Amino acid sequence: MSDTAAPTGRRTRGGGGAARRAERTAISVETARYIERNIPNFEVLTEEALQIIEDNAETVLEEIGVNFVENPAALERWREAGADVQGERVRIPRGLARKLCQTAPSSFTQHARNPERNVVIGGKNLVLAPVYGPPFVRTASGGRRYATMEDFRNFVKLGYMSKWLHHSGGTVCEPTDVPVNKRHYDMLLAHMTLSDKPFMGSVTEPSRAQDSVDMAGILFGEDFVRDNTVMTSLININSPLTFDGIMMGALEIYARNNQAAIISPFIVGGAMAPVSVAGTLTQVLAEVMAGVAYSQLVRAGAPVIFGAFVTSIDMNSGAPTFGTPEAAMITYGAGQLARRLGLPYRSAGSFCGSKLPDAQAAYETANSLNMGLLSGVNFMLHACGWLEGGLVASFEKFVMDADQLGIMHSMARGVDISENAQALDAIREVGPGGHYLGCAHTQANFKSAFWRSDLFDYKPFETWDEEGARDTEALASLRVKRLLDTYQQPTLDPAIEQALNDYVAERKAGMPDAFM
Repeated sequence: MSDTAAPTGRRTRGGGGAARRAERTAISVETARYIERNIPNFEVLTEEALQIIEDNAETVLEEIGVNFVENPAALERWREAGADVQGERVRIPRGLARKLCQTAPSSFTQHARNPERNVVIGGKNLVLAPVYGPPFVRTASGGRRYATMEDFRNFVKLGYMSKWLHHSGGTVCEPTDVPVNKRHYDMLLAHMTLSDKPFMGSVTEPSRAQDSVDMAGILFGEDFVRDNTVMTSLININSPLTFDGIMMGALEIYARNNQAAIISPFIVGGAMAPVSVAGTLTQVLAEVMAGVAYSQLVRAGAPVIFGAFVTSIDMNSGAPTFGTPEAAMITYGAGQLARRLGLPYRSAGSFCGSKLPDAQAAYETANSLNMGLLSGVNFMLHACGWLEGGLVASFEKFVMDADQLGIMHSMARGVDISENAQALDAIREVGPGGHYLGCAHTQANFKSAFWRSDLFDYKPFETWDEEGARDTEALASLRVKRLLDTYQQPTLDPAIEQALNDYVAERKAGMPDAFM
């Protein structure tokens, strides 16, 4: 099966000649198929350790419990399911949460408006999505500043143009120049019109989750959305052991509408969880099981993902640290726990604490990406663009990371042992003391034999010096400009695009601006 797929069309509903003309003149952008691993997962926990952590997680749910705050309907659901509900504290009998989790699918397809870009989340697959949530952006020329809607649109365009990204993501940056209660409309519209890759819905308020479902109904058709998953959205748990009404309200909307949710503790070890790996994994498992179980109380069979955003803390400054061995151990271990639950797994990303796309950023990001590949992650949010502990989305780092994601595709293929790869004919042809540069096998395979960066400089020193002695950030700046200059919007039925614009305009006009 080919590793790349170019768009060949999409489901259309009307549009007539204008839609067909747009289809004929559209420029195809090469994109890689989601990763299908042919390498083993790296597992750090023994069977005994797994059983201890699973038993301890059941103890946490039964004896300590979890809080479902400002959500009477959730408390009633848990009470009817057999949990002990006292105030907002829910204590879940041993085994109940795990039993409820069994109705969640082990994998599911998220549909894109271009069917060639559909992704299967679960199994041995890995889907890569960009950075999520930063209020600031950084460019080499302009420095660090608050993000705008124009920045957001540019990141969506870069994601669409990036070969190794499979998913458009969600809040790739937080556009602070648009009112809080209205920006989700513009963000969704950007994902739906500027890219044809899968995307995420809004979770900042339950009504915004419903808006996401409604807009998806315009894009795909209401019948299609009712029967298929077209969004995967991020539901964070307020660790430790707290599920707030806003996030759970959004989860309820998505679960009822058969749309996927990532149930993800947000943990900085030593602050939101114990400092030990085993203790943190115990809390992560308890929180995920409670969240996934609740999604199944809302709708049995609703697609969900076992999430784990985990990092450590610098005990001197209190700042989160990334690419550390402790975070790696937790990520590997959580992958094992997710597979034992039979759930898709979300974790890892291009994590770093650096303020600039520098050597610190590169080291920490490489460590974080590699642990994601080896831990069996199925959905990797923050795969490119992350800077400064997630406070900043960097344009230069976005394309630097997106380039490096190609390595993960190559590594995941494993070792080729086909007759061609065995290369015995080449070894016979060259013999002792020769070289392989001109042999037939090299000539037949040189174009595809080695992964090659589309960004890094491989020129001799003299050429590099004559061209301005540019470092990687300077090369990335040029690539950002080139991608944005050559961007062309993927074709979309004009009638659908107009309907989306009309929906957004009407909804935004019906409410006053709010920046809180």
